[in-house]
Amino acid sequence: MSKPLSDHDRKKQISVRGLAGVENVTELKQNFNRHLHFTLVKDRNVATKRDYYFALANTVRDHLIGRWIRTQQHYYEKDPKRVYYISLEFYMGRTLQNTMVNLALENACDEAMYQLGLDMEELEDMEEDAGLGNGGLGRLAACFLDSMASLGLAAYGYGIRYEFGIFNQKIVNGWQVEEADDWLRYGNPWEKARPEYMRPVRFYGRTEHGPDGVKWVDAQVVLALPYDTPVPGYRNNIVNTMRLWSAKAPCEFNLKDFNVGGYIQAVLDRNLAENISRVLYPNDNFFEGKELRLKQEYFVVSATLQDIIRRFKVSKFGSREIARTDFSKLPDKVAIQLNDTHPAMAIPELMRVLVDEEKLSWDKAWDICVRTCAYTNHTVLPEALERWPVDLFAHLLPRHLEIVYEINRRHLERVAAKYPGDNDRLRRMSLIEEGGQKRINMAHLCIVGSHAVNGVAQIHSDILKATVFKDFYEMEPHKFQNKTNGITPRRWLVMCNPGFLSPLCRCFGVFFLCFSVPQENKLKFAVHLEEHYKVKINPNSMFDIQVKRIHEYKRQLLNCLHIITYFNRDASVLLSPCIPAAPGYHTAKMIIRLITAIGDVVNNDPVIGDRLKVIFLENYRVTLAEKAIPAADLSEQISTAGTEASGTGNMKFMLNGALTIGTMDGANVEMAEEAGEDNLFIFGMRVDDVDKLDMKGYHAEEYYNRLPELKQAIDQIAGGFFSPKQPDLFKEIVNMLMHHDRFKVFADYEDYIKCQEKVNALYKNPKEWTKKVIYNIAGCGKFSSDRTIAQYAREIWGMEPTLEKLPAPDDKQ
Repeated sequence: MSKPLSDHDRKKQISVRGLAGVENVTELKQNFNRHLHFTLVKDRNVATKRDYYFALANTVRDHLIGRWIRTQQHYYEKDPKRVYYISLEFYMGRTLQNTMVNLALENACDEAMYQLGLDMEELEDMEEDAGLGNGGLGRLAACFLDSMASLGLAAYGYGIRYEFGIFNQKIVNGWQVEEADDWLRYGNPWEKARPEYMRPVRFYGRTEHGPDGVKWVDAQVVLALPYDTPVPGYRNNIVNTMRLWSAKAPCEFNLKDFNVGGYIQAVLDRNLAENISRVLYPNDNFFEGKELRLKQEYFVVSATLQDIIRRFKVSKFGSREIARTDFSKLPDKVAIQLNDTHPAMAIPELMRVLVDEEKLSWDKAWDICVRTCAYTNHTVLPEALERWPVDLFAHLLPRHLEIVYEINRRHLERVAAKYPGDNDRLRRMSLIEEGGQKRINMAHLCIVGSHAVNGVAQIHSDILKATVFKDFYEMEPHKFQNKTNGITPRRWLVMCNPGFLSPLCRCFGVFFLCFSVPQENKLKFAVHLEEHYKVKINPNSMFDIQVKRIHEYKRQLLNCLHIITYFNRDASVLLSPCIPAAPGYHTAKMIIRLITAIGDVVNNDPVIGDRLKVIFLENYRVTLAEKAIPAADLSEQISTAGTEASGTGNMKFMLNGALTIGTMDGANVEMAEEAGEDNLFIFGMRVDDVDKLDMKGYHAEEYYNRLPELKQAIDQIAGGFFSPKQPDLFKEIVNMLMHHDRFKVFADYEDYIKCQEKVNALYKNPKEWTKKVIYNIAGCGKFSSDRTIAQYAREIWGMEPTLEKLPAPDDKQ
C-alpha cells in the first residue's frame, strides 16, 4: 500500500476535485483496477508501487489506442504526404505525464489516484527515462515529434531501440563512473512490438555486375524488429508513431554445417548480430569511426526505407496489396529528414533500392532521391563531422561504396563544368577525401543528395554558408536554409512548471507569477538538492545554473574560473552551478573532477559559509531537467562565439523565467532580438572578434599576466589548492588553458566577471530583475518547436500544418 498523503499533497490533490468529470474518474478507477487484476495479475494486498505505475500507464494507454488506430486510418483515407524523421537518437524522457497532459487526462487521473489512496507523483517517479539520446540533438528530435503530432502532420520518427541508453552517471570520490542504463529491465508499457513488419538488413558480401544490373550477394542478414510508440498531439486526437528498430538474428544465423557441440556456440554467436541495437554510443560532438556505429547507421536506414517504400506502395489501411508503382510520385508523398549526418546512408540506400531493385535509370532515381531527402546540420566542430574510412565501407557495404563513388563522379563533373580548371575546388568539394586514409565525407554526401540543407540557428546557418560549406553554397545557394530550433511548450512549461499556467497566477497577474511560482520551484529544488546531495541551499539566494554537456567549447572552465574568483573575493551572493555531463573523452572527465574538487573546497569553507555553494548534478537527464530548469534564476550560455549551433536549454530556461548570461552565439542571438539585448546579460567576443583574434594569434599568457584575479585562480588550480592530496592533478587542464585552448577561455574572462557583477547588482533589485524576466517570457514565443516544425513543413517538406482536430473515438465502441 502507498504511504498516506502529506497535507501539502492532499491540498494539491483536492485542488483538482471538481475539475475532473465524475464519470471520467469512475471509469479511470475501474480500468486501473482491471489492469491491476488482469494485466499485472495482482491485488492491492501484494501490489507494489511499480505495479500501480504500470496499471496507471496501461489505463492511460487505453485512451491512446483508439486515437492511434483512427489516426492511421485517417492518413490512409486522405493519403497525405508523409514525413519521416530519421534520427539515431530520441531522448524522450518519461511518457506518462506528457500523455496525460496531451490527452487532457491529468486532472481526472490525479483525482482517481487520490480516491484510490495513491500519490500521483510517486507513481510518476517509478517510470524509467527513455534516455535514447546524448543531449540536445536527441531531445530536439523528441520535441519535434510532439510538434508534428500537434500540428496534424502525417509524421513518423524512426530510430533504434537501444537496449541500453545513455549511461547512468555516478560521481565517486569526485570522478565520473559509468553504469549501464538498463531502462527496459521492468518492461516498457508504451511500446508495441510489430513482428509482422520485421525487415531483413544486409551487411558484408560482394557485388555482381550482369546484364540485368547489379546484385548484392553473399551478404549476412540481420532482422530489424520494429517497436512502435504512440506520439499524441496536444488535445487534437491525433496520435503519430515513433518506430524504433531492434536487431534480431535470423533462425539460420551461423547454424549451417555445425557439428556436434557447434550448435551451442552457433546460438551464442547470434549475439553478434543483435549487438547492433544493444547500446547507444555515448559521444556528443565527437566522431568515432567504429564498425558497430556504421552498422547501426545503415541498420536504421535500411529498415526504415523498406518500411517507407512498403507504405508508399500500398494505399489501404492494413492492406499489403501493391497499389502504387510509379516512383516519380515518391517526392510528392514522402519527405525524409536526416537529423545530422548519422542517417546519411539513406541517400545511397535509396539509390540502391531504386536502381538495383526497382530498375529505374540512374538519372530518374537521383532526381527522386534529391527531391525526397533533406539534411539538418547540427555542428561546425570538425571533430564532430562524420568521415568514414573507405576500407571499412568496402568491407561492410560494398554496393553502397560503388554508389557513393558514382554519386561523387557525377557531382565532380558538375563542379568541373561550372568551375573549369579549379582543381582545388574539386578537391574541397569531393565526397572522397584523399591523402592518408581515404574517407567519405558524410556531410558532403548529405548536401549533394538533398534538396534542402539547414542549420539550426540563424548565426549557425550563416557560418555554414560562409565557412564550412562555402563551396557548396556558392554552387547551389537555393539549397541552403535556416530553421532555428525550438522546444515543445507542452513538456517544458505545461508539464514541468504548471504553476505558471494556474488560474491563481492569471488572477494575480504577471508580477505574482514571476515571484511566487519561481520561489516555490526553488524551494522544491532546494529540498531535492539537500535530500540527494546533502548540501543545504538557501532558496532565497540566486540559483545560477549551467546545463550543458561537458565539452571545451561550452566552456564550463570559464564558469569554474568565475566561481574561484568569487570565492577569493568572499562572495556575498550564493551561486549553485549545476553542470551535468556524460562525456566520452578524457578532458571532459578532468573538467568534471575539477568542478567537484572546487565544490569540495567551497562548500566546506568556514569563512565563506552559506554565501557560495557549488553542486555538480549527477546523472542529469530529462526528468532532472524538469526539476532544475523551473528553479533557475540565471542560465549560463557561455560558449565561444561561433561554436554552439543553437542550443535548446537556453530556450527552456528563458520560457521558465530565468535570465540568460551568455555570448552572442547560437540561438542566444535571436533570443536577444526577441526579448531585447538589454534584457539578457551579453558579454564577450562576437564571431568577428574571434576571427580577428585567430588572425592575430591568441596568447593566453597575455591575459594571465595582465589580470591578477585570473592569475590567482589559475595558480590555485595548478598549485593543488583544490587538490591538496594530489597537487598536480589539474596540471593538464592548466596546460591546455595556457597553451592550446581552441576556445579562448581567458579572452572572455574579464568581460564575463564584469557581467556577473551586473547580474549580482540587479538581483538585489527584485523589481528591475522581474521586468527583465517578463520581457524574456514575452519574447520566447518564437522558440516553440511548433514554429520550427511549421517552417520545416512549409519550406522543406511541402506540407501544410493544421490545427484541426480529428473526431474523438468512441471509447465504448
